[in-house]
Amino acid sequence: MKIEKLKVVSVTYDLRTDGFEGQIIESATEENPLKFIFGIDMMLPAFEAQLEGLEQGDTFQFKLAADDAYGQPNAENILDIPIDAFNDENGKRQEELLKVGNVIPMQDNEGNQFYGEITEIGENSVKMDFNHPMAGKDLYFIGKVIEVRDATPEELDHGHVH
Repeated sequence: MKIEKLKVVSVTYDLRTDGFEGQIIESATEENPLKFIFGIDMMLPAFEAQLEGLEQGDTFQFKLAADDAYGQPNAENILDIPIDAFNDENGKRQEELLKVGNVIPMQDNEGNQFYGEITEIGENSVKMDFNHPMAGKDLYFIGKVIEVRDATPEELDHGHVH
């Protein structure tokens, strides 16, 4: 069975950002493969385009340019947050959160949650980068198609693999 729209796809892969021989930064194994419904916008479109038409047992190796993956870093996604935003409900500063390099969840006024990395801590504000961690990076995938099957009606209704 070929990978096409509305098929459940299971793949293993190694992901690198510094070439096909670089350090592995993420993996999906046969014991814990990446499973998704193909063609319903769960994955990067360029990622799916590389897998389309492959079958169980096929291997793959491809590069996604940064612009086809998570785009380039956007300066508008680097914000100064008032340091008081890191106080708990009693007004006490949550010092354990305030470390450069920490990635923490934040919420906007509409209740949407975003993850941001603390890049600088000032006296009155904290600089946070809300760009995707892979923004600006080319992605190199090497992997194998483990399974391709029809999605069940329940999976299609829920929009994810069961």
